[in-house]
Formats: sequence, structure tokens, C-alpha cells
Amino acid sequence: MVPFLGGIALTAVVVFLLRKKLFSGQYRRLEQQQQEWKRQADQELAAQRTKTNLELKEEFINWKNEYNRKQSQKINKINETERRLVQKEENLDHRYINLENKEKDLKKVEVQLGERGQQLDLARRELENTLEEQRKKLETISGLTVQEAKELIVSQYESEARMESAQRLRAIEEDLKEKSQVMAKDIIGTAIQRLASEHVVSSSVAVIDLPNDEMKGRIIGREGRNIRALENATGVDFIVDDTPEAIIVSSFDPIRREIAKRALETLIQDGRIHPARVEEIVEKIETGFDDFLREVGEQTVVELGIKDINPELYYYLGKLKFRTSYGQNALQHSQEVALIAAFMARELGANVNVARRAGLLHDVGKSIDRETEGTHTQLSVDLARKFGESKQVQEAIASHHMDVDFTAVEGVLIQAADTMSAARPGARREIFETYIKRLEKLEEVCAGFEGVEKAYALRAGREVRVIVDSNEMNDNKVFFVSKDIAKRIQEELEYPGQIKVTVIREVRAVEYAK
Repeated sequence: MVPFLGGIALTAVVVFLLRKKLFSGQYRRLEQQQQEWKRQADQELAAQRTKTNLELKEEFINWKNEYNRKQSQKINKINETERRLVQKEENLDHRYINLENKEKDLKKVEVQLGERGQQLDLARRELENTLEEQRKKLETISGLTVQEAKELIVSQYESEARMESAQRLRAIEEDLKEKSQVMAKDIIGTAIQRLASEHVVSSSVAVIDLPNDEMKGRIIGREGRNIRALENATGVDFIVDDTPEAIIVSSFDPIRREIAKRALETLIQDGRIHPARVEEIVEKIETGFDDFLREVGEQTVVELGIKDINPELYYYLGKLKFRTSYGQNALQHSQEVALIAAFMARELGANVNVARRAGLLHDVGKSIDRETEGTHTQLSVDLARKFGESKQVQEAIASHHMDVDFTAVEGVLIQAADTMSAARPGARREIFETYIKRLEKLEEVCAGFEGVEKAYALRAGREVRVIVDSNEMNDNKVFFVSKDIAKRIQEELEYPGQIKVTVIREVRAVEYAK
């Protein structure tokens, strides 16, 4: 046991000695390494310190140079400013000297002006005294005060100005009338030439041609049964006279007259003429007559080249074929208005489509004016609105009799085309008594003006010549009187087309040589 413990102790001593030796060697190596690191650090620190000192010296030198440069610039600026101030001071001194000299001159001028002002005041007082003396002398000589003289001069100049303005106004208006009439005549003349419609006046009778005179007996029938059946079924009068191979159908209702004419023509072609057959044919024609009216309206629209019109309007347009106004066929009149208005719209650059549609529909209300309350113009507008026509078309229709103001040039064109179609020779007939009354009323309106001696209606009422008293009117006043007469005629009378008003002032100087 003891030897074992001694071995352990010996081993421990050996291990301790070995470890001590190893530790002392590592310590020396670490110490040497530490010294080496310290030496390197001292070298690097010395090198860094040297480098830093060099950089600081260089930066200090640069800063010093920059500072010296800026200081030099400031000194230069200060010197320049000082030089300018000195120069300005010298200039101010010169100006001050000049101002003193000018002030002395102004004082001299002021003294001179004061002296002249006194002289002017003296001259003004002398002039006022002279003018006052002259005014008193003029008042004594003329017998007028200053105010009266002023009023007299103003009145004379006012009269001259009014006369000159009237003369210029007359010259300008005559020039405008001449130019506008030439253009209007050219457009209207071309429109009428291109229209070339027939001058036919509708009447209240229709003539039916017969193949022979024997047909008259068959139409009359035994004891007049056939002709009585025709008259009862159609509501018209059949006139059988000595006219060879013809029978006259008479009625104030154009539709009934047309139905009777078509029924009789059908019976003549069929050959079977007896009361039962008469009633059958008349009923058949009456049943299909609405379709016939629509065909007439559609054909009219196609001929005029109007697109996208409501087919419901065909019926009302077809009825216009059997409606007259002063003997003029309403459908033919509407076609003429549409064509004339469209042509004038094309020449003037207006809306051709609106003019054509409004021209065709402007009197469509006449197809229902006998069974519906209201004027034909209002009824036409209502139908146009009901069947989808544009607002422009409605306004043009509404203004064609000037019941409302014109809203566009198309309305003016419709009114002009309507007048042209109605006023052309042969288009309408007028009762003689009505014609005479219209002329008398025209002369009466003109004679109602002060200074008018006589008035004469000429050219079937399309011109009126007014003779005035030369002692009561001068040439300039005549010009205004003609305008007033034309305005009153427009307000008080209804007439086709236009009326030319000519006012005549005549001065005659008569002397006898003895």
C-alpha cells in the first residue's frame, strides 16, 4: 500500500513539474508576442500621428489661403464701394449746385408769370366788358335775349339735322330695298319657274263622260229609280241635261262628290245599274275610301322626297285633296309651298328638310277643321306634334300666318311660299262683292292720314297710290308717311301677297303771260 501511494505522489510531482515547464514556455511566447504587438502598434500610431499632422498642416494651409483670398475680396469690395460713394457724393454736389441755379431761374420765371397774369386779368376784364357791351348792342338790334337766340340756333340746327338724317335714311333704305328686291325677285322667280304647276281652280261640280247618250236613260232608270237611289246613297245631285254624253255631279262636299263620281263610273263599267247594285257599289267605295286617301297622301310624300314621316299623316294629307280654300286645292297648295320653301331654303343656306316638311304640313289642320274646334294653324301644329315632327317644323307651321313671332328663317320662308302659292294669278277666286269691299277698305285706311287728299287702289289691290297736300307735307315727311301707311295696312287688313304703297307729293307753279 505504501509503495502504491509513493508511486502516485511521484507521478503527481512529475506531472506538476511538466505542466510548470510547459506553462513557463507558453508564457514566454505570449509575452514575446505581446511585446511584438506593442511594438507594431507603436509604429502604426507613430505613422498615423505623422500622417495626421501632415494632413492638418495641409488643411491649415488651405484654410489660410482661402481666408486670405476672401479677405482680399472683401477689401476690394470695400474699396470699390468707397470709390462709388465718393463719386456719388461728387455727383450730388454737382446736382445741388444745378438745383440752386434752377431755383433761381424759376423764381425769375415766377415773377415774370405773375406780371403776365396781372396783365391777362386786366385784358380779360376788358374783354368781358367789351363782350357785354356787344351783347347788349346785339340784343337791342335783334330784339332777342341770349337764351332766345340760343334756342333759335338750336332749333335751326335740329331741323337741319333731322332733314339730313331723313334724307340719308331714305337713301340707305332705297338702296337696301333695291338690292334686296333684286335678290328676292331672283330667288322667288327661279322658285316659281321650277315649280311650273297648273293654274286650276276647284269647283263644286264634276263632269262624268258617258260612252253614249243611251247610258243616260239607264242611269235615270224607270221612273227615275236609279238616279234617286244614287242621290240618296251618295248625298249629291246628279244633273242630266242636254250636254251630250255627259252627266254633272254637283255637291259642295268634295269627298261626297268624289265618292259619287267613282260609284257612277264603276256602275257604267259594270253595266248593271239598279238600286240594289247602286247601294252595294256606294258602300264598297265608301269602305275603301280611307285607304284611297292614305294612298294619295303617301304618293304626295314620295313625290316630294320627304323621309321618315309618320304614316298616320298620310290619311290627313289625302283629305286635303278634297279640301279647297277660295277655290284652290289645299293639297296642291301644300305641295307648292313645300317645293317653293325648299328651293328658297337651299338658296339661302337654311334647313331644306325643315322647310319642305313644314311647307307640306302647314295647312294639314284644314283636313279636320270642320269637325274639330280651333284654327287650322293650331290644328296643324297639334297634328305635327302628335305625329312626332320636330320643334323647328312645329314653330315654322305656327308662324306661317304670323300668329306667333318667327323663331327661325324657315318660318319666314313658309310664310313667303304660302303667300306666293295663294297670290299667283288663277290660284284662287274671290267673290266680286268681297273684292270691292277689300279695295274700298284699302283706300279708306290710306285716306285716314292727315294731309292725304286722295287714295287710289290699283292692280287688283296690290298697289295703292296716295296723293298728299304739298302745302302740309314736305318731301321728307312723305317718306315717313309711306312707312306709317304700310304699317297700318299690315295691322288692319288681310290680303294675299303684298301691297305697294306709293305716296305722291306734287307741286305746280302756274303763271300766265299776258
